[in-house]
Amino acid sequence: MDYLQELTTRYPNLKLVSDSINSAFETIRDSYVAGGKLLIAGNGGSAADSEHIVGELMKNFVKRRSLPRNFIHALNNCPEEAASYLSAHLQPGFPAISLTGHSALSSACVNDIDGSVVFAQQVYCLGRPGDVFLGISTSGSARNVFYALITAKAVGLKTIALTGGTGGILAGAADTAIIVPENETYKIQELHLPVYHSLCLMLEEYFF
Repeated sequence: MDYLQELTTRYPNLKLVSDSINSAFETIRDSYVAGGKLLIAGNGGSAADSEHIVGELMKNFVKRRSLPRNFIHALNNCPEEAASYLSAHLQPGFPAISLTGHSALSSACVNDIDGSVVFAQQVYCLGRPGDVFLGISTSGSARNVFYALITAKAVGLKTIALTGGTGGILAGAADTAIIVPENETYKIQELHLPVYHSLCLMLEEYFF
């Protein structure tokens, strides 16, 4: 199914950013093919979006995802009840980490260093060349997300910005910028959701 076509049919104003959405898909796809992972960060509603994306990627979304045969075979060496249960319930997923939920580390950074380094510190420790960083900011001007994106580039990650309005500082720094055509925060957020849902659907379609 052509999920990008479906997206722009349902939301005609997103045709303006369809090339950027496709570029973001290709970037994340290529990283996953090479064994990479996706790191995601944002503030407020964008933090919730970060967690939402992880939820769609790390388990079945709309398609059934079958466990690989070699993993099922490896489970056969485990106790029978556990092997049977896990074979029936585990679902393949894409490695994705939201950087918004590590409260002990985040509060330590705020207290001991500076609040704007919270996401950058995690990118520096978790990111590896070939991974992807997705920074979400409705204005494109969140400093903590910007610092994380700059750190990601220095570590060797590909970078994607999901923003609105003018795109802010994130759009100018990211490898790929999806700048949805709205200016008010809630309207930008309303368009961010179908954009990242489509990215998740496109990834699932490609791999499964």
